[in-house]
Amino acid sequence: MDKEELETALEQHALWLEDTSQGARADLYDADLSDALLRGVNLSGANLRGAHLSGANLRGAFLRDVYLDNADLSVADLDDADLKGAFLRGADLRGANLSDADLSYADLGGASLRGAHLGGANLRGAHLGGANLDGVRYDADTCFFALQCPEEGAFIGWKKCRNRVIVKLLIPEDAKRSSATTRKCRASKVQVLEVIGGDFGESGYDGSVVYRKGDTIVVNDFDDDRWRECSAGIHFFLTRGEAESYEL
Repeated sequence: MDKEELETALEQHALWLEDTSQGARADLYDADLSDALLRGVNLSGANLRGAHLSGANLRGAFLRDVYLDNADLSVADLDDADLKGAFLRGADLRGANLSDADLSYADLGGASLRGAHLGGANLRGAHLGGANLDGVRYDADTCFFALQCPEEGAFIGWKKCRNRVIVKLLIPEDAKRSSATTRKCRASKVQVLEVIGGDFGESGYDGSVVYRKGDTIVVNDFDDDRWRECSAGIHFFLTRGEAESYEL
């Protein structure tokens, strides 16, 4: 089946490429689907590693857990596409339209999103480490792309420690701060305002950092890459409720 025949089958017959009864996944490895019209097609779980989809119309397509590592999706139209949990490591998404797309928990490590449109997209939990984000366009409806904590000034944060101890923190004006694609934030410096539920708090990671009221704690090797969520820095949440519900 050549590209034109495959495109016709997908569009006219709304072909489902996932055979759950046999546990099989469609294998379109390195396929050339450039400029194909694939609106609303269900490719969930398919293998499209290295596929050529430049300029393809995938508006509203179902692409959950699809394998698109190193695929060419430059200038593809993925408006409202469901890409939850998709594997997009190293993919070329330059200039792609990802408006209102669901990219939650997708792996975009090392992908090129240069000039991509992310207005209204959901990036909750997405991995963006090493991605090229130059010129990305996003708006107030883009979930979890903008920094979750204040970019400037001092503010209050909340941290859960071992034994359910909660620590109220002041992140001072001169502290570096970051967030990735969840509400979990990091800072290079904090002041302990209050310890709730104990005399002191111990960090949940390895207990090596102790939080006592009045202490100032500084992380000298703070990781400036905001997309590395679980890296060097003091982790905290913006509300007490989020900290209390966090599972260590």
